[in-house]
Amino acid sequence: MEYRYIGRSGLRVSPICLGTMTFGSFCDKKTAFTLMDHAYEAGINFFDTAEVYPVPPQAKTVGITEEIVGEWLKTKPRDSVIVATKVAGAASGWFVPPVRYGLTAMDRHHIMTAVEGSLRRLKTDYIDLYQMHWPDTVVPKEETMEVFDELVRSGKVRYLGTSNDTAYGVTKSNIIAEYSGYKRFESIQNNFSLLNRRFLDEMVQLCRTEKVSLLPYSPMAGGVLSGKYNLEAEPQGRFTTYKNHPENRVQLMAKRFVNEKTLRSTEQYMAIAKELGIAPATLAIAWSKQFDFVASTLIGANSLAQLEESLAAADLTLSEEVLQKCTAVHNQILYPMG
Repeated sequence: MEYRYIGRSGLRVSPICLGTMTFGSFCDKKTAFTLMDHAYEAGINFFDTAEVYPVPPQAKTVGITEEIVGEWLKTKPRDSVIVATKVAGAASGWFVPPVRYGLTAMDRHHIMTAVEGSLRRLKTDYIDLYQMHWPDTVVPKEETMEVFDELVRSGKVRYLGTSNDTAYGVTKSNIIAEYSGYKRFESIQNNFSLLNRRFLDEMVQLCRTEKVSLLPYSPMAGGVLSGKYNLEAEPQGRFTTYKNHPENRVQLMAKRFVNEKTLRSTEQYMAIAKELGIAPATLAIAWSKQFDFVASTLIGANSLAQLEESLAAADLTLSEEVLQKCTAVHNQILYPMG
């Protein structure tokens, strides 16, 4: 398996990262252990979590995913696993997280409190990649980057990343880091898939020029690109649950991922996968990891069958002809997720 470096860091990771956000909600601990063991044995050394997981985030469940990952991590040589987690973003943003009484911010208090909690739940004394889950529109970036830098220098964190961020946000943060002598963001974890190519509009230039790696999340568009929402009336999946969720934000997320345009696009991607003799999920993940600015693509799985389809993409390189067919679908149905 090919291993890649994240940004300009010393983190050398597998091209596929196992995301864990359903561990403790849609996926129980026993199954989660089985999935992590299987991925590890297949050569996956990169695992991603967050303090607010599992999804959907609720005050009564936050932290459970990190606890599951932490228990599993004790069964493996620590240096053989690259662990990434995230501090919840600011409550002033798009979502008020159910941690610290919904008063989160990217300030010293919240970042320090969050990292100590994650270290405790993960049962480790360091985090390989610590990420800002989403930006803060109020607290100055100077304060945020100073605190993150302290975490690296203290040895609690090895490298830094951001998530759900913009080209301006990453550039501004890293300029502050450069001129202040702080550690910078080496990665950005944003939504990127066959159904959501927005990253290619602007962010790609930042990644290539500044050597910041993309860690795409939701390469299967939340499971939509598996084809299950095309083939089943009421498929087992989070968007089936989300569409009846009491929170309007969650309902809107379901509509963004599962709509007439995404289903039409998925139908055509399913046809391309069938021609290749591979699962639609394998096609989607192979496509997302094939870009030069991508270090590792995050996958999710609640069963071994789902995991196997994703792992099949690890050593798969799509031909230029296949890539052109995928682009043709996008050109015909532009930005199906909006």
